[in-house]
Amino acid sequence: MNIMAPRGTNDLLPPLSLHWQYVENIARQVFANYNYQEIRTPIFEYTELFQRGIGEVTDIVEKEMYTFTDKSGRSITLRPENTASVVRSFLENKIYGQPQPNKYFYLGPMFRYERPQAGRFRQFYQLGIEALGSNDPAIDAEVINLGLNLLKELGLTGLEVYINSIGCPDCRAEYIKVLQEYLMSRKGELCSDCQNRLNKNPLRVLDCKDKSCAGLLQTAPKIIDYLCIDCQDHFEKVKEYLTVVKVDFIVEPMLVRGLDYYTHTAFEIKYNKLGAQDTIFAGGRYNGLAEEIGGRSIPGVGFALGLERLMLTIAEQGISLPVEEGIDLFIASIGEDAKKAAFTYVHSLRDAGFRAEIDYLARSVKSQLKTADRFKARFTIVLGEDELKKGTARIKNMETGEQAEICLTELVEKMAEKAEKRG
Repeated sequence: MNIMAPRGTNDLLPPLSLHWQYVENIARQVFANYNYQEIRTPIFEYTELFQRGIGEVTDIVEKEMYTFTDKSGRSITLRPENTASVVRSFLENKIYGQPQPNKYFYLGPMFRYERPQAGRFRQFYQLGIEALGSNDPAIDAEVINLGLNLLKELGLTGLEVYINSIGCPDCRAEYIKVLQEYLMSRKGELCSDCQNRLNKNPLRVLDCKDKSCAGLLQTAPKIIDYLCIDCQDHFEKVKEYLTVVKVDFIVEPMLVRGLDYYTHTAFEIKYNKLGAQDTIFAGGRYNGLAEEIGGRSIPGVGFALGLERLMLTIAEQGISLPVEEGIDLFIASIGEDAKKAAFTYVHSLRDAGFRAEIDYLARSVKSQLKTADRFKARFTIVLGEDELKKGTARIKNMETGEQAEICLTELVEKMAEKAEKRG
């Protein structure tokens, strides 16, 4: 039986995993600068969390969740996103009793049953941030600016920021009536999915990527024209704060998010050369989510960024991430006594912070040195009977070919000197 990875999943192997680690480390540094701390939530939750939080008539809940019944008969779902889980944790652990706002970041796998394509998998990795406990428009702008700064730290250019306000439940209800009337009058021009959405959740029509629907929406009513005074004021202040930190943005009146918990600010950051999958990260404000989950009104705002999509964008822009591959020293050995000595020295080097390796397959010296090349070793030494008797060995710089004799008892010190010269 030939067992393979399930469709829509993939293995992340070296050296690509080093690139991911680099991106994750940069993200952690940027998040720390903005005072966001890591939160780790379960990979699976009770299904009702996502049904209530995301919305039962969203595509995610209706079509894409990985849901099963556990041995106690409870419905369990692999998390399709992490905002609902973060808010659940915030409520369950009574973090609302602490000084606000609370700022969190997360990093980990999510699961959605979607059609696999470039930058989109059924198991995918997201990093994101959530700021809970403040309704200040400045935090909305901070979240957008933080995400942009992260992408800039990674060297990305050519990014565009799209923002909109989707109002509060009161003014959005008025808009939905007007939108529904408009769409019902043109129902025959909508795709079949959007025809089904008309009565369940007409806002989802605005997010449709079908060409016929997109054309129809050009003349549809715009939610930004139906905002109440408070929502207008909030959106204007978000724009002012973005302008203060010199973030260029485009107001996109048809921008909505695919989850029901969003209110007020919605945004997407795009790199348009990626084609259909051009959104690198997106998010917005979700003031109604905590109340929907736990009955307590807690404002929140955040974003999520797909690492697969991000790595695709980095590759598309030809950015070379400064990851250091390879090892510092490979010790080749001849004979059992030399192997024992090599085993001792390699552990001394590792204890001193060097990346070092030896042979574990009893290969010939020639094969061992080929292995050193494959490991991209900066230096190599060969230990045999002669070297052990003399207590010395020749160390070779694999980049320059330069060789020098060293005393084996000073191996760690000599490697430290070479590392200092290189630095």
